[in-house]
Amino acid sequence: MSSTHPEVAALLARSHELGADPRNTNYAGGNASAKGEATDPVTGGSVPLMWVKGSGGDLGTLTEAGLAVLRLDRLRALVDVYPGVDREDEMVGAFDHCLHGKGGAAPSIDTAMHGLVEAAHIDHLHPDAGIALATAADGEALTAECFGDQVAWVPWRRPGFQLGLDIAAIKEANPSAIGVVLGGHGITAWGATSEECARNSLHIIRTAEKFIAERGRPEPFGPVIEGFEPLPEEQRRRRAAELAPVIRGLASTDRPQVGHFDDAPEVLEFLARENHPRLAALGTSCPDHFLRTKVRPLVLDLGPDADLDEVVARLKELHERYREDYRAYYDRFAEPDSPAMRGADPAIVLVPGIGMFSFGKDAQTARVAAEFYRNAINVMRGAESISTYQPIDEAEKFRIEYWALEEAKLARMPGPKPLATRVALVTGASSGIGKATAQRLSAEGACVVLADLDLDNAQALADELGGPDKAVAVRVDVTDEEQIAEAFRAAALAFGGVDLVVNNAGLSISKPLLETTVADWDLQHDVMARGSFLASREAARVMVAQGMGGDIVYIASKNSVFAGPNNVAYGATKADQAHQVRLLAAELGEHGIRVNGVNPDGVVRGSGIFAGGWGAQRAKVYGVEEDELGAFYAQRTILKREVLPEHVAAAVFALVGGDLTHTTGLHVPVDAGVAAAFLR
Repeated sequence: MSSTHPEVAALLARSHELGADPRNTNYAGGNASAKGEATDPVTGGSVPLMWVKGSGGDLGTLTEAGLAVLRLDRLRALVDVYPGVDREDEMVGAFDHCLHGKGGAAPSIDTAMHGLVEAAHIDHLHPDAGIALATAADGEALTAECFGDQVAWVPWRRPGFQLGLDIAAIKEANPSAIGVVLGGHGITAWGATSEECARNSLHIIRTAEKFIAERGRPEPFGPVIEGFEPLPEEQRRRRAAELAPVIRGLASTDRPQVGHFDDAPEVLEFLARENHPRLAALGTSCPDHFLRTKVRPLVLDLGPDADLDEVVARLKELHERYREDYRAYYDRFAEPDSPAMRGADPAIVLVPGIGMFSFGKDAQTARVAAEFYRNAINVMRGAESISTYQPIDEAEKFRIEYWALEEAKLARMPGPKPLATRVALVTGASSGIGKATAQRLSAEGACVVLADLDLDNAQALADELGGPDKAVAVRVDVTDEEQIAEAFRAAALAFGGVDLVVNNAGLSISKPLLETTVADWDLQHDVMARGSFLASREAARVMVAQGMGGDIVYIASKNSVFAGPNNVAYGATKADQAHQVRLLAAELGEHGIRVNGVNPDGVVRGSGIFAGGWGAQRAKVYGVEEDELGAFYAQRTILKREVLPEHVAAAVFALVGGDLTHTTGLHVPVDAGVAAAFLR
C-alpha cells in the first residue's frame, strides 16, 4: 500500500496554511509545488519528480489527488524543443508526456514556472498587497524600494512556458532573491525546504502590506461623493432585494445566471468615493480576477436614494451600453481563430450606497466572483495609495479571457444539470413532500430556498444539501404577508431572485361538517388557499421583474376533485388551490410563467401532516390502524402501490425539468390510480 511522500505531505500542509488566509491568495488562485526523489516502480531506481497543484484546484483545500505529478528530468528537457513564445501554448500538451504514472490532476499553465525554476519548493500566489505593487504605475521602482535585492521584478507576461524561463533566468541572475513580483499579476517565492518557502512567501506578503500601510496616502479613493453614502443596513438590504431580480434578468440576457449580493464595508466605501468610476472602468488586472469578473463591472451612476423606477430605467440603459462596449472590445481584439464571444453581460454590477451584485453559472461561481472583486478593490486601494493603479492593458486581458487554453479548460467542465441556474423556493420544505421535492430539485442543479415554520429542521436540510451555495433556510408562516415577502427577499439576496416556486405548505383537520368549527375552516384556508395565493403573488412580482419566465407548482390533492368523507375544510381549500392553478396559468402566461399542479393521495410516510394528527383521524374514519394507513391507501388504488414523497417530487421535476416547456394549467395525479379522482 502506497504512503504519502514526505515532500507531498509538507507541500499539502504549506498549501493549507497559505490558502486558509485570504490575505495570501484568492480562492482557487495560485499554486504551489515541491520537488523530490522517488522510486521508479518499473526500474526500481530513483527518479526526480515534481508535485504541483493541478489545474482548477484550491490551495486551502488541496488534496494529494489534486496534485499533478511529473518527471522533472523530462519536464526540463522540454527546453530543448521549445519552439518560442509564439508557439508556447503547444508546450501544455507536452506536459502530458512528462507525467509520472497516472499523473494525478491535469497540469496547469503554471507548471513550467514550477519546473524550470531551480528551487525545491515554489509558491505562486495572488495576495492583494503583492498585486497592488504589481499594478502600480511605478511598480518596479516600488518593489526595489520595498524589498531591496530580496525580491526581483518580472515585467508582465502572460502565464506560460516563456514566463517560467523568464523567472528561472531572473532567479539565476539574482542569487540573493527569495522571490519575484510579477508585473500586473502576483508574486512567486521559493525555498530549499517547504518551511523556508512558506516563510519567504509570507515575508513578501507581510512586507508589502506594511510598506503600503506606512507609505500610503490616506483616502486613496478620493473624497466621499455627497449622496453616495451607504444606506442604513435594513433599508440598504431591502433596496438590494428589490433590485436583485431586475439586475439578474439583465445579467442573464445571453444565458441564465445565479446571483449573489455583497455589501461588505470595503465595497460600500469604494462606491462612496470620488475615484470609483475611473478605477472601475480600468478593470481588474490579475488573470484570476478578470476571468471571474470580466474585463470591467457595470457601475450605476445614481445615489441610493434615487427613485426605484429611475434606477431600474438607468440600469437598463447602462446594461445596453455595457453590451455594446463589450461587443466592441471583443471585435477590437478577436482574431479569426478566437473562440466565439461567450456573452456580453456583466458579471459584476456595482450600485453605490447599496453594494455589489455578482453573477455566475452557479451560486459558488457568483459568490467567488464577488470575492475576487473585493480583492480587486483592495488591490486598487493599495496601488492608488502608493502610486497610480495601472492594470495590464485590454489587449492582454483579451488574450487571456479568450485564450484557446482557457477555452479548452471550459470545454472539459461537466455539462450543466437540468435545473442549473434555477432558483427554487419550496414552502413546507422541512418534511414529507416538501423535503423530498427540495432534495430532488437540488439534486437536479437548482439552488433552493427552504421556507418552513420549523427553522431548525429547514436549516438541517439546507446543511444536508450543501450549505449556502446550494440551499438557504428561512422561517416562514405562509399566512403572514410580510413573512412571505421577506422569504422572497432572502431568496433575492442569496441567489438573485426566484424562478420556481412550489406551494407545498399545508395541514389537515378531518371532521364531519357538523363538527367543523369556523376556526378549523379558517386555519385550513389560511394556510393553503391564502398561503398559496400570497406565495404565488410574490413569486409573480419577482419573476415579472426578472423577465426570465418561471414555474409555479401547487401541491394540491386528489381531494381537490374527490368528495372524501369528513373532509369539508381540507377538500374545499384544496379545490381552491386547484382553481388557483387554472386562474394563474391563464393570467401569467404572457410573462412566460407556467403554473401547474400535482394531485397526490395517501402520502403517509414522512408526512408532517399525517404525523400531526391527520393520520390518526383518517385511520379512524376508515377503521384501520394508523400504522396500516399507507398500505390501506395503496390497496384501494388501481395500481395497488403506496405513494411516497419521492413520487410527488418526481412529478414536480417532470413539470419543471425542461421537457414540458409548453404545458401550463395542468394537474398531474400522483395517486397510484384513483378512478373517482380522474380529471374530466
